[in-house]
Amino acid sequence: MADKPTTDLKKKGARQSDRLHHELLVAYRTVDGFITDWAVNISRGGLFINSRNPQPVGSTVKLIISLPDQAFPFDLSGRVVRVNEVDNPANQVPGMAVEFIDVDEEKRARIERFVDRLREALMPEHRAPTKK
Repeated sequence: MADKPTTDLKKKGARQSDRLHHELLVAYRTVDGFITDWAVNISRGGLFINSRNPQPVGSTVKLIISLPDQAFPFDLSGRVVRVNEVDNPANQVPGMAVEFIDVDEEKRARIERFVDRLREALMPEHRAPTKK
C-alpha cells in the first residue's frame, strides 16, 4: 500500500473541543456488519477510532458507544472527518476521526458529563474552583 497523506474535511485547527486521551469500546456499522474497535480519544464533539480499515472521509457511521459510567451502551450517528492510513508518513495512529451528528439532547448530555469528569480526572488544573 502506498503512503497516503491524512485526509481531512475540516481545516487544521478547526476542532471545536479538546480531545481527551481515553480508551473506549465502540462498535460501528459497515457494509459488512458491525465492527468493534477502540476509540483512543474523545471530546464533546466526536472521537477517534483506532482502525486498520477506516471508513472513507465523509461516510456516515452508526456508532454504539460504551461509556464506563453508563450501565448500557447507546447508539448515535457520526461522520468521518479525517482518516489516518495505516502506513502514514507522520506515523500517526491509524484510524478515523468521527464527528457526532444529529445527537439528541439526552445523549449529548451523557457524553458531555463523561468528558467533563474525564477532563477533571486527567487535567486537575481545569477543575472549577471550590467554595470555601
